[in-house]
Amino acid sequence: MADAFYVPSGDGFSSTDSTAGPWAPDAQHFGPPAALLTRELEGCGDDGGALARITVEILGPVPIAELRTGAQVDRPGKSVQLLSAELRTADRAVARASAWRLASTDTSAQASGAAPALAPPQDGVPFGRPEGWSPGYIDAVEWCALSGSFQEPGPATVWARQRIPLVSGEEPTPLQRLMTIADSASGVSTWLDPTRYLFINTELTVHVQREPVGEWIGLDARTVLGPNGTGTAVSVIHDEQGQVANSSQTLLVRPR
Repeated sequence: MADAFYVPSGDGFSSTDSTAGPWAPDAQHFGPPAALLTRELEGCGDDGGALARITVEILGPVPIAELRTGAQVDRPGKSVQLLSAELRTADRAVARASAWRLASTDTSAQASGAAPALAPPQDGVPFGRPEGWSPGYIDAVEWCALSGSFQEPGPATVWARQRIPLVSGEEPTPLQRLMTIADSASGVSTWLDPTRYLFINTELTVHVQREPVGEWIGLDARTVLGPNGTGTAVSVIHDEQGQVANSSQTLLVRPR
């Protein structure tokens, strides 16, 4: 296992083998790239507000290679800002992200509607990489199942936390931890055997109610498969204090 998912290199980042996804040994799981784009969005423009919605569009496989990032403010404002970011290899864009940053106000007295808190991670059952899945990202994350897992078809409720930093020498921010894990909702809640089927997400959208506290991120996830090769994975995302976000992923589904 590498010391981090990415290592600073010149004006970009070197990807380590710990970013590798389950589909191919030379392509990244999209959790680390989504978090790297979030890191860029967090550092863009006025940081006085909170990122309330992050959408990452996946333009193609992300190779385990040198990457560059950049971000800009597309819609400035005191209360509402629209940001965008891009992730590139030497010759092409591999992902783009957009985010709404909203002004922060104290609405703690009005907070309502959250899902019930999950049982704590220590009540779950540890699990690891299933047979037939490639090493890399899955090994760089600690997994604990309250129900379901990668090995069981159908909905799943799992806890996960990074074993390594996103970027070498840096402590991940709460949102970076969330985004590193959020893309796994489709994997833990799939109905399909990954050795026989592909279920690749084309995007990841996360609506954030508050930043998570602590290292553990909980996914209460389920996947719906349609009859024409598309599906949707949705999740309520938790920390140990309760709900922090909702996520959705559009899936391309087909036999291998």
